Amino acid sequence: MALTPQNNEAFLREVDDELRRDQALHVWRRYGKALIAALVIALAAFAAFLFWQHRQEQAAGREGEQLQSAYDALAANDAASAAAPLATLAQSKRDGYRVMAIFTQADVLLQKNDLKGAAARFASVAQDASAAQPFRDLALIRQTSAEFDTLKPEVIVERMRPLAVVGNPWLGSAGELMAAAYLQQGRRDLASQVFARIAADAQVPRSLRQRAVQMAGVLDEKTPAAPSAPATIEGKTTR
Repeated sequence: MALTPQNNEAFLREVDDELRRDQALHVWRRYGKALIAALVIALAAFAAFLFWQHRQEQAAGREGEQLQSAYDALAANDAASAAAPLATLAQSKRDGYRVMAIFTQADVLLQKNDLKGAAARFASVAQDASAAQPFRDLALIRQTSAEFDTLKPEVIVERMRPLAVVGNPWLGSAGELMAAAYLQQGRRDLASQVFARIAADAQVPRSLRQRAVQMAGVLDEKTPAAPSAPATIEGKTTR
């Protein structure tokens, strides 16, 4: 007996559903174990990541407490108690805590007037390729400041040249060192230009800009004016 169009459509739908079930069953039989294994591995990896993240947060919290304890000791003029936690943090794998600890160690040495020791601590950060560039730049500035009296002016100028540019966050500090080196060389004109650059950059802290304006003004007043060209009247030169 021939099937009506309606019955024929229902029959085809049943065949299609049965075919889909057979295909799904075939895929499950062939890849089911592998899919389960992959799912288990993915869940295990995610759980391991969460555990690692938790441990990292705990470790960071402990290091934060160590740094705070060192600061508290220094605030109480107890440098000896601050030495141990700072030494530990100076070996940290976290850039922030490691750099802050080394900077603090250097500051303690500066208070003791140990400029050479402080410069060495700053240099260790400046030369640390794993540290973030802003940390390295600041360390180089502070190293140069500690070594200023022992360095040739041209060395200071070359160190600060990449940093004493408009748009660099350390323009103010690097520029002052660069200008001071130019003054040692007797180059008031170049020092004045650097101070003017600092004064014109709105990103430089206000106190540094005000000081730069004052210095630029003083240097401009003391810079000898260029001799005027001789005047010529009716073909004659007068002086």
